[in-house]
This record gives sequence, structure tokens and C-alpha cells, in this order.
Amino acid sequence: MKTRYDRPGRFDINWCPGCGNFNILKALRETLHTLEIPQKNVVIVSGIGQAAKTPQYMQVHYFNGLHGRALPVATGVKAANPHLTVIAQGGDGDMYGEGGNHFLHAIRRNPDITNIVHNNMVYGLTKGQASPTSREGLVTPLQVDGVISRPFEPLAVALTQGASFVARGFSQDVPELKKILAAAIRHRGYALVDILQPCVTFNRVNTAQWFREHSYYLDENHDPTDPDQALQKIRNGSKMALGILFRDSDRFPFEDRLPGYRKTGKPLFQRKPAYGRIKKYLAGGW
Repeated sequence: MKTRYDRPGRFDINWCPGCGNFNILKALRETLHTLEIPQKNVVIVSGIGQAAKTPQYMQVHYFNGLHGRALPVATGVKAANPHLTVIAQGGDGDMYGEGGNHFLHAIRRNPDITNIVHNNMVYGLTKGQASPTSREGLVTPLQVDGVISRPFEPLAVALTQGASFVARGFSQDVPELKKILAAAIRHRGYALVDILQPCVTFNRVNTAQWFREHSYYLDENHDPTDPDQALQKIRNGSKMALGILFRDSDRFPFEDRLPGYRKTGKPLFQRKPAYGRIKKYLAGGW
């Protein structure tokens, strides 16, 4: 499907053939195109890593920042101009490792951003060491005797911390992934979309086939407004639940609760500088 978000011209994509990132890129481009969001209104913020290269392969405004720092930048962009559609994108190491502290506080603030995490359970850019989501026993070039730490469960953490939208997708199922991404982008508030994806070079255990065998889609009996039911689905069973686990549409986003917006109703870039107060302050008074 040709989209307005396809980057024109010829360029190299620095992902290994068969990487799940290709399908995530395809799903995101097509979702934004289908939602008919003007390109000028979309900003993608990423950190460092293979997943964080995604916006470089799109015709879109983007900001590549420091490792693990996409979420505070995305929160700031949205606060400065709430009319923008803001997406924070990165890998499981970038978002849950280096960015783990920002992950917690983004949930607490509930900014109106979509947080897309490419979860291949390993660090890809830095040649395959264990990430926070690596399974116990996984042998890597650094963990030569196997990972000994329990894996981080981002969906459970997001739910218990009060995230207003929690979902999980699978990179190899683009049609279903597009539905999840569309719902997340339309949601007003912080939306976490954890996407299971194979790393064909550095993780030969958690392959596409492994993900298929160890996951399932939620059925129509699941109530996405019940956080306890969602948490039970995450914690129980040997298979990972796919789909929208939880959604709370009643929480006000971070930007709506900022005093400056409540008083003026205008985004930061549309306000006139208070030159009189600035001059008075510089002169030694206030």
C-alpha cells in the first residue's frame, strides 16, 4: 500500500532481512495514512537503537534523541503543541532499560502520546546482549552462561501504575497490528503498544514461530475496561495475550491539566512573550 508517509527516493534501510521492524514500519505508515492525519501534524520521537531508526524511513517530522530519552521529549512536544499527534518509538532496551525511569513517569503523567515499543527481547544495535525483557536462560555474547534475571513485564507494570491504554501486538500480523495502532493513536492519553518482533540475527530462540506458539489473541469476552481482568491475563498462563488489554477513556491527559492551558486555552507557541515582565526581571525586579 502506497502512503503519504513513504519516504521518497532510494535509500538504504539498515535492518537485517527478515527483521520484524519492517512490518512495524509498514503498519505504522499505513495506519497513519488510513487515519488521514496530515503529515505536518505528526511528530515521532525516538532514542537509540534499531527500532529507533524507524522515523528515519518515513516522510514525517521526527526527533532522534539520547538513549532512553524519547518519552520526556515526546511529552514536551505534546505539551508545547497539543494539536500534534506525537509518537514515542524505540526498542525494549531503549524504552524499558535506559528509559525505564521515564517509562514510569510517563504513565503517571498520562500525556496524550502513543508509546510504540519494538520488543525482540534482546539488544539488536549493540550486538545481542540481554535486554530487560530477555527470558531466563537466554545465552548471548555477554551472558555466556545464560540470563539469570527475571524478565521485566512492561504491561503488568503499566497496568499497576495506572496507564490509560495498554496493548500488545505482533509484528508478523500486520492487519491486527494496524487495528491496535489505530486505537492507540486515537486514544486521548498515554497509550503503550508493546510489539513482539523477531530479531533474526541475535535472538535465535524467540523467533517468529516461537512468538506464534507462545501468544494468543484476546476474544470478545475480554473486558478492556477491567484492569484486574487485564492483569490476570498478563500474569496467568504460558502464552502472551495480544490485543487491547486495557483502555480508560475517562482520564484527562497531562496537557489538559496544565494550569497554563486552563487559563489561556492556547498552546505555548501561540502565546505572546511577556516582554514587560521579562524587562522588569532583567532590571532586578519582578
